[in-house]
Amino acid sequence: MMENKLTIYNTLSRKKEIFEPINSPFVGMYVCGPTVYGDAHLGHARPAITFDLLFRYLKYLGYKVRYVRNITDVGHLVNDADEGEDKIAKKAKLDQVEPMEIVQKYTNNYHRNMDELNTLPPSIEPHASAHIIEQVAMAKQILENGFAYEVNGSVYFDVEKYSKTNNYGKLSGRILDDLQNNTRELAGQSDKKNSYDFALWKKAEPEHIMRWPSEWSDGFPGWHLECSVMSTKYLGNKFDIHGGGLDLQFPHHECEIAQSKAANGEDSVKYWMHNNLITIDGQKMSKSLNNFIMLDEMFNGKHKLLEQAYNPMVVRFFILQAHYRSTLDFSNKALQASEKGLQRLLKGTETIEKLKISSETSVNLKSLKAKCFNALNDDLNTPILIAHLFDGIKLINQIYSGDETINKPDKDDIKAFFNLMVFDILGLKAEEKNNSNNKFAETVNLLLNIRLEAKQNKNFATSDKIRNELYKIGIVVKDKKDGFDWEIK
Repeated sequence: MMENKLTIYNTLSRKKEIFEPINSPFVGMYVCGPTVYGDAHLGHARPAITFDLLFRYLKYLGYKVRYVRNITDVGHLVNDADEGEDKIAKKAKLDQVEPMEIVQKYTNNYHRNMDELNTLPPSIEPHASAHIIEQVAMAKQILENGFAYEVNGSVYFDVEKYSKTNNYGKLSGRILDDLQNNTRELAGQSDKKNSYDFALWKKAEPEHIMRWPSEWSDGFPGWHLECSVMSTKYLGNKFDIHGGGLDLQFPHHECEIAQSKAANGEDSVKYWMHNNLITIDGQKMSKSLNNFIMLDEMFNGKHKLLEQAYNPMVVRFFILQAHYRSTLDFSNKALQASEKGLQRLLKGTETIEKLKISSETSVNLKSLKAKCFNALNDDLNTPILIAHLFDGIKLINQIYSGDETINKPDKDDIKAFFNLMVFDILGLKAEEKNNSNNKFAETVNLLLNIRLEAKQNKNFATSDKIRNELYKIGIVVKDKKDGFDWEIK
């Protein structure tokens, strides 16, 4: 384990804190997963990749991580409030199938997209619909503790009652007086005492097809309740990290904090982490705004906003090039720059194999490694990490060209280090070389060997012709002291 400890920005305290697990070396991490009523879009990729990076790095540091990521398959209504139709049930009606067919279809598609992005599967992936009994039990406990009320078969969390002894709004910075002022005109439009109260259990209307029995009514749990239930069921009443997108901070995560404390008498989460949003022209990418690009569309290029298809590793690298807490604006130009950067990084890792061994090393590998780990330990600062890795690629190219030297132990060391950083922690993958790619490379190398022979025979006209013709089709030839190299521009 590195001497410099990992620091992470805790949304709750609004500052960076040294990461100290409650029960080291065990780490409990819960991340809000998708609502599976449609295919995953680019916005879904960011939390998946952010917390995959954290999962990978924590495991490297020697922690035993239980990573729980839920599947929301009930209770998330179309207006993200306590009224309206369940998103999955609505989709099921449109497609004239069972709701669980929708769940299965889009869960399978989500998993396929996550595999394409090379995210590791979570340790546990619970479904909200499989934990109805536990959600009813937590709602009942909150009622018994005096922080909820039942009206006409529905159970609502009493925010005002809770706020008399607790700070509702401490995660998001919302103030109850402001919530009252902003929502007062809605009073009387529902069974709630106050419009900012939220449902723990909703009585199902006759047309509502997703319903379960409870002592209050045939109904369904509120959207917020599932995460309080599943996180504490699998990680205990007190666990280390809760993550998700910034858009979930209020009301979802704020409600989670209130529910869990009202039920269990203590705050459940030590560190709250939120990744920022992916935007298009400054607006959040989301299905509700109809400005989203599906991941499948990113990978096949079939979307009006796309100039080309992008490999999943280009998308992953694009996301990692921005700090997880900063906004990331979509553009083809940015993705194309990421594509070139990724090619340069992967080519650099391949070049390590070609380095000639010397009796001594002239480069400072210890300094490079320290800078990379310092970047990771500073709240997962991947843009700085990647910048240092490109400095390392520059050193590798200098060794390859003969301007610097490296001995065998250090060559093995830098190879292992780049494999660790690029593939194990950043989670990038080299593109699989198929037979056609191999034949292409063999053909280029054959031409360049003919060119090299022409140069040795001082047949410069042929040599220049081969170089120029290759350049016309996008292949840049680099002459070296002991041969040649080439790349696709």
